[in-house]
Amino acid sequence: MFGKFLDPKNDFAFRKIFGTEKNKDILIHFLNDVIEFEKGDPIQEVSFLKTIQDPEIKAQKTSIVDILCQDENGNRYIVEMQVAKEKGFEKRAQYYASKAYSSQLNAQEQFHKLRSVIFLAITDFVMFPQKKGYKSDHVILDKISYENDLKDFSFTFLELPKFNKNIDQLSNIVEMWMYFFKHAEETSREDLQKLAQEHAIARAYEELDRFGWNEQELLTYEQTWKYEATYIASMEQKFDEGIAEGLARGRAEGYAEGAKLALTKVAHQMLKQGVSVVDIHHITGLSEEEILTESAERKG
Repeated sequence: MFGKFLDPKNDFAFRKIFGTEKNKDILIHFLNDVIEFEKGDPIQEVSFLKTIQDPEIKAQKTSIVDILCQDENGNRYIVEMQVAKEKGFEKRAQYYASKAYSSQLNAQEQFHKLRSVIFLAITDFVMFPQKKGYKSDHVILDKISYENDLKDFSFTFLELPKFNKNIDQLSNIVEMWMYFFKHAEETSREDLQKLAQEHAIARAYEELDRFGWNEQELLTYEQTWKYEATYIASMEQKFDEGIAEGLARGRAEGYAEGAKLALTKVAHQMLKQGVSVVDIHHITGLSEEEILTESAERKG
């Protein structure tokens, strides 16, 4: 039997909670609770930016993030929920941060106007096996003095598998957020009362109440999980086939083609059911052209 609450690790649910104007107060609280600001000044306001950043030149990759916003001082925040373990995710984090940094500047502006970029990721896998803590903060330091002279980049990672406290052991707001991400689906009414003292977390649970979702939202939620399952399976397949390099390359290419075909079929079904092209793009990673072309071919 389904529980009362949905899973915030689902990409669509995550963006519904943290990536909408309606709920930006939740996002502001979350950022202030988790990020360690040097001056201690909390964020007062955020504005959402386009999450799809097209490359300046065709040879570069398009970057697609879950949430991209900026605060009242122009500092930018990238917030990512990453369920599937992906080789090089820490490099992707740096690529996305550099992309958000460089995109601030047009040809007429000067470098001193560039503002900080803060990358925050919640991962459902262990990123740093050598680290015991579930939360790690990364900045650029001088090797000798350990001074943080280059202040414009910082990265925070929350690794859910490392968090093992039950609800009676929670001692601070970060632990409450970790519990929310890891155990929201199984949270009972009694447990919710213990978390409801924190208004933002209580609001986040309200947004996850499945009885407040319409049929189309629930459908998109389920389709998102189907895509995640396909993607995770493809990652596992590539790993299993890595025994023989040449054979693995051929099989991986074949699997990638099959996975692409499966995703286009999912996209077509989602279009038929009224899901927007933007949501389908974000969920599947397919381009707008691929989504619409597939749909047109199937109609034909």
